[in-house]
Amino acid sequence: MQQILNTLYVMTQNAYVHLENDTVRIDVEREKKLQAPLHHIGSVVCLGNIMVSPALMHRLADEGKSLVLLDQNGRFKARLEGPVSGNILLRQAQHRAAQDTEFALETAKAIVAGKLRNTRHVLLRGARETSDEDDSKRLGEIAETLSLSVKRLPFAENLDHVRGTEGDAAKNHFSVLPRLVRRDLRETFAMDGRSRRPPRDRFNALLSFFYSMLMNDCRSAAESVGLDPQLGFLHVVRPGRAALALDLMEEFRAILADRLALTLINRGQVTADDFEAREGGAVLLRGDARKTVVVAYQERKQEEVTHPLTGMKAPLGLMPLLQARFMARAIRGDMECYVPFLIK
Repeated sequence: MQQILNTLYVMTQNAYVHLENDTVRIDVEREKKLQAPLHHIGSVVCLGNIMVSPALMHRLADEGKSLVLLDQNGRFKARLEGPVSGNILLRQAQHRAAQDTEFALETAKAIVAGKLRNTRHVLLRGARETSDEDDSKRLGEIAETLSLSVKRLPFAENLDHVRGTEGDAAKNHFSVLPRLVRRDLRETFAMDGRSRRPPRDRFNALLSFFYSMLMNDCRSAAESVGLDPQLGFLHVVRPGRAALALDLMEEFRAILADRLALTLINRGQVTADDFEAREGGAVLLRGDARKTVVVAYQERKQEEVTHPLTGMKAPLGLMPLLQARFMARAIRGDMECYVPFLIK
């Protein structure tokens, strides 16, 4: 089993990240703040105004490790990587599969089914744990709605129908997600549906930050097995859009991002003071809060879960990589169809 290599997140503004022998060193105002062996690092992610030395860029490229640039809010800006090492035969098969209407439809159905089942799992867990009867009832109702959507998926005739089912389910999910927030914190973390680019409230700002990190992990997973991250099946292909990475992250949104966001809120690890409002209505995470969120995300990725298909225990952070491998097998015809990851 492959190890999870650490993603190094650099968030201190005006920090200088450079190579020192076989280590990555981070200086702030000419003072060393951190030094880590390069062989322990899988990728470097810089948020905001971070300086990176050319020597480190070259070394990362040589070793097949990515350098990702995000803005201070976690929104993707650019990615630096070395020559693509993906299997050209696999990528040719992926392009043929994307043109195969039946394969694309069945793969999209599997992705959405995995997402809805994992989302339902989170809602049912919340319904069991709450002491509020009204919350429990409403969460149970939406969970049942998601179950019905899963049952209807096999009868979807085209991708638009699948996307419509996913969109309706997402609206239902976000309509009850605030009910999983502690009652005394609901006004602080009120949420009127999903908003992004920019997020309009604290809850959405936190979710957007988690989704950016998850997206980066899923893109790396797709690339690591030789797939083209730009060519997906559920998400529409657009210039500059990593459609396959978006496909892969769908089944992990609820269990790796939504649930973790709720945990941080309910435990008081993220508070109202950790956010700032900008002109135009945007709400953003402050610097110190970003560090808290990143640490929690990395720790969550280390938690072991059992993969339902293989029966093996592995860190949750490896599951996107395993799913990318299953996607590659399905594309090559080594599996009858793509099987999504389902949390237990």
